[in-house]
Amino acid sequence: MRLIALVPVRAGSRGLPGKNLKPLAGVPLWRRAVDQGRALGADVVVSTDIPEILALPSEPGLRVLRRPAKLAGDAVPMDPVISHALQALPGPARVVLLQATSPLRRPEDIRAAITLHATGAWELVMSVAPADPGVLKWGRLEGGAFRPLGDPAHPFANRQSLPPVWRPDGAVYVFDADAFRARGTLACGRIGAVAVPPESALDIDSAEDFDRAEAILAARAAHDG
Repeated sequence: MRLIALVPVRAGSRGLPGKNLKPLAGVPLWRRAVDQGRALGADVVVSTDIPEILALPSEPGLRVLRRPAKLAGDAVPMDPVISHALQALPGPARVVLLQATSPLRRPEDIRAAITLHATGAWELVMSVAPADPGVLKWGRLEGGAFRPLGDPAHPFANRQSLPPVWRPDGAVYVFDADAFRARGTLACGRIGAVAVPPESALDIDSAEDFDRAEAILAARAAHDG
């Protein structure tokens, strides 16, 4: 099946203006995601409203789609962005969504997600990172009643006895293009997961996140070197 690496990047960012163009260890965030897609042998598609990227000369294996302003706001969810991109990419394909703000994801985790999706057991495969199990103590208030999020015993359990919890880290999503077109959303009933270490799940939203990412990359380079 054709493999498409979809890289969504937009101009606006409140936490760190211009972050998707900002070089991380010498390579802009958006280009890091593109390079990861190319390493997979995928057709790379960038959905963007960033003028500097839109003005770049064409490159083999890379397509840049102009994202409409109505899909470039900070309150716009990912589903309509994906739908817009897939309108320009007809036909069957397996799509791997690589967000530029997750530059520390490991190639082996991307490949593991693609391999897991190819089994056909899951409609969506995503990367997940360890989270604080204390969230199992939480609940919703409904008409004055406390409704636990999960097991009714969890709000009263010691934190140490709670089961492990994992959170979607936003770094890798793999799904079938035709199935997404039919649903119109990433939300589905059968979701598989690839567990990743906490440092790989770093999402850049601030200058502090950016500095931390550079420190992690420097440590990786020193270890590999």
